[in-house]
Amino acid sequence: MFENLSDKLDRAFKVLKGQGKISEINVAETLKEVRKALLEADVNYKVAKTFTDTVKEKALGQNVLLAVSPSQLMVKIVHQELTQLMGGTMTDLNLKGNPTVILMSGLQGSGKTTLSGKLANYLKNKKGKNPLLVACDVYRPAAIDQLKVLGEQIGVPVYADVDNKNPVEIAKKAIEQAKSQGHNVVIIDTAGRLAIDEMMMDEIERVKKAVNPNEILFVVDAMTGQDAVNTAKAFNDRLDFDGVVLTKLDGDTRGGAALSIKSVVDKPIKFVGTGEKLDAIDVFYPERMADRILGMGDIVSLVERAQEQFDEKQAAELQKKISKNKFDFNDFLAQLEQIRKMGNVKDLLAMIPGVGKAVKDLDIDNNAFNGIEAIIRSMTPAERADPALLNGNRKKRIAEGSGTSIQEVNRLVKQFEDMRKMMKAFSGGNAARAMRNMPFKK
Repeated sequence: MFENLSDKLDRAFKVLKGQGKISEINVAETLKEVRKALLEADVNYKVAKTFTDTVKEKALGQNVLLAVSPSQLMVKIVHQELTQLMGGTMTDLNLKGNPTVILMSGLQGSGKTTLSGKLANYLKNKKGKNPLLVACDVYRPAAIDQLKVLGEQIGVPVYADVDNKNPVEIAKKAIEQAKSQGHNVVIIDTAGRLAIDEMMMDEIERVKKAVNPNEILFVVDAMTGQDAVNTAKAFNDRLDFDGVVLTKLDGDTRGGAALSIKSVVDKPIKFVGTGEKLDAIDVFYPERMADRILGMGDIVSLVERAQEQFDEKQAAELQKKISKNKFDFNDFLAQLEQIRKMGNVKDLLAMIPGVGKAVKDLDIDNNAFNGIEAIIRSMTPAERADPALLNGNRKKRIAEGSGTSIQEVNRLVKQFEDMRKMMKAFSGGNAARAMRNMPFKK
């Protein structure tokens, strides 16, 4: 995400490299490139102009310390202003109410129904809630079925009434059922509608009035760029929604919607959709997004993802095995599976400061561990538990069974033994974390 914008901003800052001080001339030249980069990312023109004017005012008003170059100072100021442009701080959902009622709104094709499922999954697994999904799209025949499939996948019930074509009645009855069955969150998926469709806009206003939601979220496809911002304004004028969810932010998007929407509608971005899987939804942190745009990585999000897969009891047992030099291929396989669960490998690497630019042009296959896993899974249970058993004949059999070469098997076994020695040496510290950082080659 934001790859093109990041590259263009990086080139803009190079104008100041080698400059001894900040001057009106070199700042103007840099900010001309910054404004151009923002406009090409489909940022609203007024937003881009106000942004660069603010940066210019702050840059010319500061003295450059000897320890800080003009380009470093400019990056710092741009980072601060990007963070403010996107809302400044994270804005959480309003989960008050018993039950909490969340009304989903958005255009046709924005990914609203899928996002409803992702949000239910997030609230269930991350917030310990007991959600109920409500199918209020009475116009699209497949919408109810789609929501039911999503509900089954995440283990969340769906309230639907296929014989009722009145979304207001459906929503009210769903809330009554939620109260009687102990659901503390109700997520109402409404029909996608065009902002210019007066009848449909009136309908969602009636749903809002009838259920008095604690939270109204506007779901919009980030890839629609400036159109997304204009649509958000039209919806906000009618619904006065509480927050925005940007979907498809992992696609080939220019990022203009994320950078413009807060300034135009004065409503925060609360979540972003980052992939097709039902756990591919992230809370939106403006500062972290600014870090990513400027190529600084996002180490906080990386650590949080790792912690989600971290099992303290399992880690303690692993620590004991490492200290006794009993770490085996079963343990290694389990660690690889945890890394896989964290998400796309290239996206994870891009969160490490300084690595994002290095890997952006590399084709890192998300199946990079397949060869290693195939070798391990071709071992017998005894061989996995005791790597010392792996003689020449066994390695040959494993190579044939995994579709790899004897050289690849030898290399993995050697790397594993080297890693095991290193982990034993550092067993007093967090060896499990050290293991995850070991560079394994295919």
